[in-house]
Amino acid sequence: MKFKYGIDHLDLDIVNGIANGSIQAELCQEALDNINVSRQRVEKMAASDKAVYGINTGFGPLCDTQITPEETNLLQTNLLITHAVGVGEPIAKEISKLMLITKVHALSKGFSGIRLETVERMLAFIELDLIPVVPEQGSVGASGDLAPLSHLFLPLLGVGEFWQSNAGQPDSIVPAAQALKEHGLTPMELHAKEGLALINGTQFILSHAITGLTKMRYLLDLADLTGAMSIEGMQGSQSPFRAELHATRPFPGNVEVASRMREFFTGSENMSSHTNCDRVQDPYSLRCIPQVHGASRNAFKHLNELAEIEMNSVTDNPIVISSEEAISGGNFHGQPLAMVLDYASIAAAELGNISDRRCYLLLEGLHGLPRLLTASGGLNSGMMIPQYTTAALVTENKSLCFPPSADSVPTSMGQEDHVSMGSISSRQFNQILGNLEKVLAIELMYAAQAIEFRRPNKCSDIIEKNFQVIREKVAKLEEDRLLKPDIDAMIALVRSQAFTVSFTA
Repeated sequence: MKFKYGIDHLDLDIVNGIANGSIQAELCQEALDNINVSRQRVEKMAASDKAVYGINTGFGPLCDTQITPEETNLLQTNLLITHAVGVGEPIAKEISKLMLITKVHALSKGFSGIRLETVERMLAFIELDLIPVVPEQGSVGASGDLAPLSHLFLPLLGVGEFWQSNAGQPDSIVPAAQALKEHGLTPMELHAKEGLALINGTQFILSHAITGLTKMRYLLDLADLTGAMSIEGMQGSQSPFRAELHATRPFPGNVEVASRMREFFTGSENMSSHTNCDRVQDPYSLRCIPQVHGASRNAFKHLNELAEIEMNSVTDNPIVISSEEAISGGNFHGQPLAMVLDYASIAAAELGNISDRRCYLLLEGLHGLPRLLTASGGLNSGMMIPQYTTAALVTENKSLCFPPSADSVPTSMGQEDHVSMGSISSRQFNQILGNLEKVLAIELMYAAQAIEFRRPNKCSDIIEKNFQVIREKVAKLEEDRLLKPDIDAMIALVRSQAFTVSFTA
């Protein structure tokens, strides 16, 4: 398929497909016409005596200072240079690329007044894998992600830096001027409105949200698998996952998780071997999996819905409506994503919290399992200590759940007197997900060890398949050994999405 910038509809799969090269994207004639018409409108306004914000005036608190046509181009160049004040480590190259893709799509809708040549240069950057280096800190998520987007587009001017791919080696950083010269490209001069169109927008927040959503979608499924394997290890009850129970409280996430849990146990000899045991109920970390995992799924769906709206929106300022009118509004404000990113962060952290509790439960020596999941305790500590790590990780995640969107620090001499801090929300979301990967990896290691003590009983086909994935990298713990390599191997399996977490018809 070919995606048409500015015309077609982006979603999570399509934007990732464009980024990884599996989907081709191009400017169609309709998008070209929309860009050119919008540009003509801006040029008319720039030549007018009537003050139009950002086109022939200064910015922020200087919005009442009119600029002559001769000064317009220098104004746009100065805008990028003065706003490129980001600090900290660079964001991942892949996130910078998503920023470029989503920005091209927004600009191609024909409400931003940018020149076609500028959009085409951005597309050349994507096609040539010339991805700008963007620092992680410095945006307050309101007049757009000003600092990150300034760094993203400095290379248009021959300033700033690009990532450079090195065969078999980590990417390095090179000056933009050098990379442009190597590819036969000359620096550009920005014209009226272009600098403002480039750096007003939510693409930093949005691209982090896309990255987090992509990871969380898999981790939600993995958390269900992990919980199911722990229940197999504990020989827990299947009753809490019955359809008739969840029909009485049909939250979509709960119903979906309960259905998945039933599928994970289909055909399990181990689960059917203890159906007549006298255990009345299991702890919450086992029997409330549909309610807890399901709530996290509901949060994921909410963020995904809003992120998809944002992917297909125009988020710069002013918005060029006609030849006579450019509306100065607040489409660049990050609050619509910031608040739900904070909600999704709590949802991701909760998946880790309940996973840590299951790890602890597996160590207690209940229902036929040996304490610390070792048959020779005393001399051997068994699996005791990795749960310290999960405890540390979930506590770190709790500290990252403070909602940045609940805070605001005025900027721009009070002109920007309420900001979203959504850039911080989006970064914290991804940090929490990174910690969650590690927690689930440790629980999977624990669950596999517990299942060893239920042999010769067999689990369902899908759980046995995933059990073998673990055993190919991590052996059963017989006597104490260095567990750090095992934990690292488990984390690598999680990050590479090596586990089968969904069901095929």
